[in-house]
Amino acid sequence: MTSPTRPIETWLTDMDGVLVHEEEAIPGAPEFIAALERSGKKYLVLTNNSIFTPRDLRARLRSSGIDVPEHAIWTSALATAQFLDEQRPQGKAYVVGEAGLTTALHEIGYVMTDRDPDYVVLGETRTYSFEAITRAIRLIDAGARFIATNPDVSGPSPQGKLPATGAVAALISSATGREPYYVGKPNPLMMRSALNRLEAHSETTIMIGDRMDTDIKSGLEAGLRTVLVTSGSTSPEDVDAFPYRATQTFGSVADLIEFVEE
Repeated sequence: MTSPTRPIETWLTDMDGVLVHEEEAIPGAPEFIAALERSGKKYLVLTNNSIFTPRDLRARLRSSGIDVPEHAIWTSALATAQFLDEQRPQGKAYVVGEAGLTTALHEIGYVMTDRDPDYVVLGETRTYSFEAITRAIRLIDAGARFIATNPDVSGPSPQGKLPATGAVAALISSATGREPYYVGKPNPLMMRSALNRLEAHSETTIMIGDRMDTDIKSGLEAGLRTVLVTSGSTSPEDVDAFPYRATQTFGSVADLIEFVEE
């Protein structure tokens, strides 16, 4: 995966399906992160999950045996906050979401309000309320711009699928006739925001993911080399159904440790 002109200096990796499955570490994931730490190379763990703060996610990963520093976790909530800070600094937002999103917006100086907000910002939550969704619809009808952290329509749980941000966004869009701007994967903006955070370059960065339709697509469109691992959502049998390909495909991140250590 290396060449004399294009060394690997930065690693971006998805979290669910690459490092963990539910609350269990994928074999080789703890060793992969440990190898990245020893190498001194820049890296970020990326996730479309907007529920949790990086501190929360670090605790979750540690309970699975994976030690990722808080500063090395980049969420769709953080990417959304960065985007809004660039678009309309010190703005106002009506937020439907949890601590990961509200904390990120507070930290950039945004005011949370339902009075004439600049944006309605929709993130993932386990407690979507009809009242909050109705308020979001009315604010969008009144002129608020519609932003969503990511387009994922469902998420996993031990009991089965859960409705996620994209599903609720579709409900709001049906009621308002307004489509949201999605910041998270597969929008390559998520990749670019991660590169900006690390002060890294696309030419020397690898993106690792388990989903062709989000991780690999966004990495490809951001100009990164991409690695598909088949330890998560996309199986080897599904790969040929897509009109684009990852740069390389491996079984899991355990197969990538040797490249980190080069």
